[in-house]
Amino acid sequence: MNKRLLPLTIGGFSLGMTEFMMMGVLPDVSKSLDISIPTAGHLISAYALGVVIGAPLMVGLFSKLPPKKVLIGLMVMFGLFNALFALSPSYEFLLITRVMAGLPHGAFFGIGAVVASQLAEPGKEARAVSMMFAGLTIANIIGVPIGTYIGHNFSWRLSFFIVAAFGLITAATTKLWLPAIKNKNEGSFKDSLAVFKNVDPWLIIGISAIGTGGMFAWISYIAPLMTEVSGFSNNNITVIMIIAGVGMAVGNFIGGRLADKFSPLITTTVLLSAMVLSLFIIPAVSQYQPAAIAMTFITGAIAFAVIAPMQMLMISAAKGSEMIASAVLQATANFGNAIGAFLGGLPIAMGYGYTSPQYVGAGLAAVGIGFCMLLMLKQRGTVLVKG
Repeated sequence: MNKRLLPLTIGGFSLGMTEFMMMGVLPDVSKSLDISIPTAGHLISAYALGVVIGAPLMVGLFSKLPPKKVLIGLMVMFGLFNALFALSPSYEFLLITRVMAGLPHGAFFGIGAVVASQLAEPGKEARAVSMMFAGLTIANIIGVPIGTYIGHNFSWRLSFFIVAAFGLITAATTKLWLPAIKNKNEGSFKDSLAVFKNVDPWLIIGISAIGTGGMFAWISYIAPLMTEVSGFSNNNITVIMIIAGVGMAVGNFIGGRLADKFSPLITTTVLLSAMVLSLFIIPAVSQYQPAAIAMTFITGAIAFAVIAPMQMLMISAAKGSEMIASAVLQATANFGNAIGAFLGGLPIAMGYGYTSPQYVGAGLAAVGIGFCMLLMLKQRGTVLVKG
């Protein structure tokens, strides 16, 4: 691994751990505060709200500072508010600190993606971006299960103190190992927003906000799918989630390499098409346990393979405003999370069973393909006009 990119990987691990670990320790938080599970679940939404608000806000506030200093500041802030979350005496204070802990998330990934691409060798930009998101996949394989175990057997507060420590470790390693990168943004924050007057970034946002919802429609209901349809016991769910995480890790690296070899747009289109196919296969084979496990790995791989190509797609479409556009893309991914989980749950509520969210997910991924096709037509038209 390139040592210069390691701080970004550690940061991705920290952010992934705090985002997904809450789902695992939700019963422990509920019990310790004497609140219901749905009420405790608002802490998940609070973090997502912080991500959506913080992505453009953090980049806007610090748009004139060197990226290295901004990344350090973001992770110090992340560590501080996770520590305060762990110390929170009341539910209300937990909500506030959870929102604040989410503020650096989108900005870190957005700025980090631009920095990683600038540090990369020519032709290996997407591969470098995938190194940062590798931290997110490692968090799902190692960090989240360990943090959940500590939360169950010791204290969920200790789990979030550990997250806070990783945030500070990220800040320290960023200071030590990340080279100084010149801020290429010479205009004001208002000037950088002008990129959204163009159609291309909005089409890419559509890919992120709706297309990636297919993955969340699947993974949000993977536990009941595996227990009620595939016949696994509840004790097997942790192992199944680790298998999905390993698939995500493999897919993340494959996606980076594909985007470097082919164009990010073609790679994104092909991967979303593979997602549609995968989500149609899952309902057909889920009653067979070996096939269900295989599709868990494959679907996880496809889902995360699209991240680096999509990020590079946005960076290339937002010349001069790469950091704000990249950060906004991270915020829209949380919309994909919300819409995928919400729409995926509707057919279950209507009595169509636990395989039904896969069809919803396939539909969302197909909409993402539609946005890709529109972007292809737009770019082809631009080339013809120039020619």
